[in-house]
Amino acid sequence: MPVVVVIDDEHPQLFIIKTILEENGYEVHTASSGEEGLKLINTIYPDIVLSDLKMSGMSGDQILDALNDMSVKPAFILMTAYGTISSAVEAMKKGAFDYLTKPLEKDVILHTVKKAAEMVNLVRENIRLQDALFDKFKIEGIVGSSKKMKEAVEIVKKVTPTTVTVLIYGESGTGKELIARAIHYNSPRRMGPFTVINCAAIPDNLIESELFGYEPGAFTGASHRKIGLFEASDKGTLFLDEVGDLPLLTQTKILRVLQDKEIRRLGSKNSLKVDVRIIAATNKMLEKEVSAGRFREDLFYRLKVVTVDLPALRDRKEDIPTLTEFFIQKYNNEFGKRVKGVSEGAMKALVEYHWPGNIRQLESVVERAILMCDKDVININDIKSELRLPEEAGILDIRIPDEGLNFEELEKELIKKAMEKANNVAAKAAQLLGMSYKTFWYRFEKFGLKSISSKGDVYPEKRN
Repeated sequence: MPVVVVIDDEHPQLFIIKTILEENGYEVHTASSGEEGLKLINTIYPDIVLSDLKMSGMSGDQILDALNDMSVKPAFILMTAYGTISSAVEAMKKGAFDYLTKPLEKDVILHTVKKAAEMVNLVRENIRLQDALFDKFKIEGIVGSSKKMKEAVEIVKKVTPTTVTVLIYGESGTGKELIARAIHYNSPRRMGPFTVINCAAIPDNLIESELFGYEPGAFTGASHRKIGLFEASDKGTLFLDEVGDLPLLTQTKILRVLQDKEIRRLGSKNSLKVDVRIIAATNKMLEKEVSAGRFREDLFYRLKVVTVDLPALRDRKEDIPTLTEFFIQKYNNEFGKRVKGVSEGAMKALVEYHWPGNIRQLESVVERAILMCDKDVININDIKSELRLPEEAGILDIRIPDEGLNFEELEKELIKKAMEKANNVAAKAAQLLGMSYKTFWYRFEKFGLKSISSKGDVYPEKRN
């Protein structure tokens, strides 16, 4: 049960309240003066304080004022006579939880103290959850010892205490949102909201209403007021994921928010001031998007005050064992398993895999392996079906760049590689590509190719 301090300079009153609360399971400490009560509060840190308002020496509202410096204040209940109710109401404006009027009734005391206890529990549970959240996103907890990750973490540490706009580059699945959350929850804005919008997942005709909100009648179907994400993120952080996919008109409006610190709901004539930190992320090269006219140059420079480059998992393979161990611990706890680690063969396969889905894919592979594994070690059979290597899948691992590719050049390159692998034997090269000899040779001549010997000599292939 909660710990209660009762302060009153009338000893009979003090005794009665102490008896009532102790009979109902509360731990009660008493003080017969304001000075004694304040000292007791600062010694035992109670959950609830009941204090008389008018006392000789330090009054109840003066005790309340003295508690303002406490990081977690107790629920403060004032006891007052009818003639000083206005003073009690004034004290509530300063942060008192409630007040009781004398003469006191047992049921009223118990009901008010119970409500105060419930409030204290909610506040402390909220603090506990916030502490857990902050621990989860501690910068020191970002897994990775590779050079590129260390460089990224150092930048994150430097920008976290500031309010500057941050642009995070990285392929899908590299942990861009995790980095954004780490910046927010370690910043002075950590008590404010952290909101996320995936700019690529919302249709162009809806994204403005999501970001800026709207007034009733702003468009067909707008029957009520909607608060946009900028307004909802006031005093906090808004994470614009895949910012490179924003429509140009929306880019213009976001630029205005960054410049003027204000927004206007759709259908409204009034502007609203907002205090929002922007963190943006993209898997596109925005410089190329600017050159192609798909992204505003002025917005680009507003967003890239500081950039964080997150490497693909294939470029930080030395982190794979550490990440794997981290995910094993995570899913052991979640599934109640006791998997100790990964076999040498399985780890070799994990490290050598190219990870097109990056960390998100690795986590998925480990999660499934933990769930399906019947032993205390994950072996190659537990992950083999998830790691579809190009040879196993029967396809080439071809990544199409954002700017596209030339199919004829790709075809030409495939024919050259097949000839090299077949030691310039056209029939074998045709077989490798699943073509007839006639079709292969037609394409070989079409591209004006020449055979290349193992020594690097170039010469025309002789036809029989």
